[in-house]
Amino acid sequence: MLFFALALAGCESPTVGSLLQGIRATPRPAQPPVAAPEPARPPVAPATASLPPPAPPVVTERNATPGSAPVARPPAASAGPPVFRAGPSSEPALGTPPQPRAAAAKPFAGETLSPLQATLTTRVALLLPLSGANGALGDDMLKAAQLAMFEFANERFELFVHDTRGTPEGAADAASLAIADRTALILGPLLAKSVVAAAPAARAAAIRMLAFSSDRSVTGDGVYAMGFFPEADVERVVGYARSRGLRRFAAIAPDNEFGLTVVEALRRTVSSEGGVVSRVEYYDPFAVDFNAPIKRLAQFEARKQALAAQRTQLEGRDDEVARRALARLQNLQTIGDLPFDALMVADGGERLQAVAALLPFYDIDPGKVRILGTGQWDEPGIGAEPALIGSWFAAPPPAARAEFERRFEDVFGAKPRRLATLAYDATALAVVLAGAEGGPDYSEATWNAPSGFAGRDGVFRFRSDGTAERGLAVLEVQRNGAKVIGDAPRSFEARMN
Repeated sequence: MLFFALALAGCESPTVGSLLQGIRATPRPAQPPVAAPEPARPPVAPATASLPPPAPPVVTERNATPGSAPVARPPAASAGPPVFRAGPSSEPALGTPPQPRAAAAKPFAGETLSPLQATLTTRVALLLPLSGANGALGDDMLKAAQLAMFEFANERFELFVHDTRGTPEGAADAASLAIADRTALILGPLLAKSVVAAAPAARAAAIRMLAFSSDRSVTGDGVYAMGFFPEADVERVVGYARSRGLRRFAAIAPDNEFGLTVVEALRRTVSSEGGVVSRVEYYDPFAVDFNAPIKRLAQFEARKQALAAQRTQLEGRDDEVARRALARLQNLQTIGDLPFDALMVADGGERLQAVAALLPFYDIDPGKVRILGTGQWDEPGIGAEPALIGSWFAAPPPAARAEFERRFEDVFGAKPRRLATLAYDATALAVVLAGAEGGPDYSEATWNAPSGFAGRDGVFRFRSDGTAERGLAVLEVQRNGAKVIGDAPRSFEARMN
């Protein structure tokens, strides 16, 4: 049973400037030489364990874009991708030629290694959108990867960084560069279309990919996905709701792939849990007005007419009971129970806030109907909308991530974007497996270890189809954040309550 704890180490790390292809270079101030850390090994101690202070990585830069700030280069330097290499250094080395390494073993790199290969430097490629629409997220993910390098890597591990430009074509180019660098493993890309574009070359070169996508369709045949799958969120929160006695479910979702996936998972999970799905409404994901679908979901007109009929009947009577009943109906908009006691709202961000605000307006009372959500709710400020207070959603356990966010902010001066933990965990896992006895172990048996791994988003493991299975918590929305009400498992042998 394989189990690695990817724990944050309590060590100091200097702030690192970025020297990346296609973006402005910011040289890092000179650092005094630092002794190299001990060779990387599976850290099985608790999260509070500390590692020796790692040395700053060496960074090399491929090519600056036209108009970017000039970058000094040493004479006769060879061009190469950005490389992060642990080991003693005092200045970033630009254009350092890569060290020779034996070719990847078949059928996949890291499957079987000779004694000679086990002593050579392990190269891993990181494919991120460092420019384009997701450039800011890519930059945070790169910083998270740097943090993992600082805290786990030794001098025999190198991380080559390639910009996908946020496009499938850029991802394919980046994968080709990574293969030319003779890397043993590819981390990334981020989006499903980029994974699809990069995967054929990686498969042809027998190099496994650990992508950051949440699309099941991209996995398999050497491609694994670390993303957060909405189906798992639905299964976790619905299972929790059923254990608390909720049986009748409804959903309101955007009419897009994500919304359809959530609704399908809801129907499947509710059926397996012995409940019923009574109503589903979809809305245009590009709309700004959600009144009509929520009005239909609430059966507002029928319930409003039922109230009018009740008032008419009571007004035709001249007795004290009728007068008291009319008084009770005076401030109501509708009458009659809804056909559901739990409502899945399959959205996040501004659309979630807008939809939630309309629920009480159409007499979907959050005090009577439990609102449910997915990991898209796992963002600061979720409790700003009063209608969401008391709602439940499934997400990775927040405690370990909070420590990562604190560490990230200490080093880089700003909080990371939500998906930065994926790059941290992937890089840390690549480093840990590179330090396996006998050399890097990126074999299928290792990826599919049933005990899994423990990272900054809790425990996770890979299924045979390449998708990540995660141990999720259930959280309740509160005014100032969210509170865990259903603990995530610490191992896959533990039951989730």
